[in-house]
Amino acid sequence: MRANDRVVFENVSKFYGDVLGVNRVNLSIPPGITSLVGPNGSGKTTLMNLMTGLIRPSRGHIRVLGIRTDNPEELFRYVGYCTQFDSFPKGFTGYQFVYSYLRLYGCAHAEAEDLTWKAIERVGMTEPARRKIAGYSKGMRQRIKLAQSMCHGPSVLVLDEPLNGLDPLVRAETIALFRTLAEDGMHVIISSHILHEVDQISDQVILLSNGYVVAEGKIRGVRSEMQEHPMQILVRCNRPGVLAAKVFEQDSVVEAQIHKDGLGVLVKTRDPDKFYLLLNHIAQNGVTIESVAPADDDVNSVYEYLIGSEESSR
Repeated sequence: MRANDRVVFENVSKFYGDVLGVNRVNLSIPPGITSLVGPNGSGKTTLMNLMTGLIRPSRGHIRVLGIRTDNPEELFRYVGYCTQFDSFPKGFTGYQFVYSYLRLYGCAHAEAEDLTWKAIERVGMTEPARRKIAGYSKGMRQRIKLAQSMCHGPSVLVLDEPLNGLDPLVRAETIALFRTLAEDGMHVIISSHILHEVDQISDQVILLSNGYVVAEGKIRGVRSEMQEHPMQILVRCNRPGVLAAKVFEQDSVVEAQIHKDGLGVLVKTRDPDKFYLLLNHIAQNGVTIESVAPADDDVNSVYEYLIGSEESSR
């Protein structure tokens, strides 16, 4: 495969003063779904900002499909970026947010309108598109950002924590969309903390720790390695007592307790796949699930465990 079919990092380092962002990164990312995984501060967002040209490397070179990242006008004809941070023009509706991007991109009115509705439909936001973003839930804001990032038909889609805040049903639909895009030949580059989803959907995984790439490639068997290392997940919902009772009936759930703020349930599970399937069922039977996310302390220990396993095998 030619270099202009890939996202290539050549000995790339980024320092913020004396603080290390990433160091000596060499990568050649092919089409398909690539997941960047690692604890907070590992360098995932820095890597994404570098490949989208939002920051420049302290040393080294980056090319996206053969295009230098210091050529933004050319680069963003082929790249879409959805950051983890919410930043919307005041008073905008979802439709206006996507449409205005396409007009800035250079589309005429009719084309921009057509592409806007196609992108909004793909992320399941047609009904609320005319409402103001200020009234959207976290999950709806995530989906309208995703619509904007893909509305111009990019070849490389860079998504920073795109599944945060999505309920289980929308999460499953979004993962299916990523798979469809990848099957069409797109680069879909995702950062995520949710290990079972990374292992399930990724064609390639890049594992980062403290600014270094410590493993890359088709890392298989992550879930089987995790059988003796329960994952802790925080589920926000409208009926935490009911949810806790239902999930605790499962053999794979080690612990389920109502969060100290009373607005969710902390669950420890040895089988994340089974647990997420259970959540899908519960969401269809009277419990409104607002968000699902790993608990950071537990996730950090999981990555330390995985990184230790990788390093010990070298």
